[in-house]
Amino acid sequence: MERKIFWGSMTVLGLLADLILPLWWAVGATIPIIYFSWWIAYRSGWFE
Repeated sequence: MERKIFWGSMTVLGLLADLILPLWWAVGATIPIIYFSWWIAYRSGWFE
């Protein structure tokens, strides 16, 4: 379940960054998006 939440949140946040931000800002935002998605899926405890 956590894996689906991780990939789903990463996809949604990545697409939003691609649509809203310029290209290089979106590329730079990838690392924080990965970290935030990991935190949501595995560390937050919302889906246990």
